[in-house]
Amino acid sequence: MDKLSAMQAFARVVEAGTFTKAADSLELPKAAVTRLIQSLEEHLEVKLLNRTTRRVTVTPDGAAYYERVSRLLGEIDELEGSISHARATPRGRLRIDVASSVARLLLIPALPEFHARYPDIQIDLGVSDRPVDLVGDNVDCVVRGGEITDQSLVARRVGAWRYACAAAPAYVREHGLPMHPRDLESGDHKIVSYFSSRTGRQFSFDFNRKGERVEVQGRYRLSVNDGTAYMTAGLAGLGVVQAPFFMLKPHIDAAELVPLMTDWESDPLPLYVVYPPNRHLSTKLRVFVDWVADLFARHTDAEEQLLAACCKARAADGEVDACQELEGWYAQLDGEHQARKQARAQGRPLPAPQPPAWLAKRGLAAQPSKLPGMAPVLQDGMATLAAQPLPQPPQALAA
Repeated sequence: MDKLSAMQAFARVVEAGTFTKAADSLELPKAAVTRLIQSLEEHLEVKLLNRTTRRVTVTPDGAAYYERVSRLLGEIDELEGSISHARATPRGRLRIDVASSVARLLLIPALPEFHARYPDIQIDLGVSDRPVDLVGDNVDCVVRGGEITDQSLVARRVGAWRYACAAAPAYVREHGLPMHPRDLESGDHKIVSYFSSRTGRQFSFDFNRKGERVEVQGRYRLSVNDGTAYMTAGLAGLGVVQAPFFMLKPHIDAAELVPLMTDWESDPLPLYVVYPPNRHLSTKLRVFVDWVADLFARHTDAEEQLLAACCKARAADGEVDACQELEGWYAQLDGEHQARKQARAQGRPLPAPQPPAWLAKRGLAAQPSKLPGMAPVLQDGMATLAAQPLPQPPQALAA
């Protein structure tokens, strides 16, 4: 019997709760895991697990053995990680879980930088807004926003998300501009709501201005539990959204979203990297956590420079007063909203929507949206690509 493999199999069964999950995480057949556990029990002459067709529970002897085994396995990982070569070039596989919007807009675009630094680390990236069982699902760490309520987990704060409200221009043309957060609870306005995958609770919008605090539940036509779907609904004109700046900024730059009520602020949402307390912080996990912390620190610094009402925004032709641009866009959209109301009242065709004047002036209409906070990473990557020769099609295809 391979005693170390048997200990690892036993620990995974206890953590996963089933032989099937343990076998999947260990990449072993379920029968092999069963044989390892049986051999271990025969060797110890003690029953470690109670098995039924539906569940696996730990016996009192098994619980005591697991406590010692998990500590021993952690010490073995630490020993391996302390070897100088391993510390210089960390290697191995990490299983990470992040929210869909974080993966799409921040983490994945920056991963080439991480892999250039640590080429021997493999990442299994789970992408979901749903909470995961770090121990049961054998996840090394998760990146999540919001306060951590499970005190048994180890959490490292790596930044904070600043939120803002926005809506599609088509929504504003149809429903007008909300002037106060309470407008979202009355009149013709609707929001896109977001609900918890775990509890089903609808999250409210919160606003702060000069000591005044307003919390708005709002009326919705659609509620979702995924960040990417949330943004898609906002872009489709289904309602007002309140989302992190890094999600809104590319669409504001492209005139696909209109920032709303910019004189109000929202509570920043803390961002954490979380991992289980019994999961040894191996070298590979440590360098990933440090890299994520640096990544979000850069993102937070860049976020302070984002376009906001009545601030200076850098444009191709120098410094431009973004407040004037935004006020001009508001006036244009309000005019289109009033024109559409009159056209409906008079039974005339609706006027065609017009793009904002600043979009053509900045030349953004023909440019892809930029991702905030990732400028150094993306610019370096684009410079590298630009320096490389373009791939040529095979001669047979050209013929």
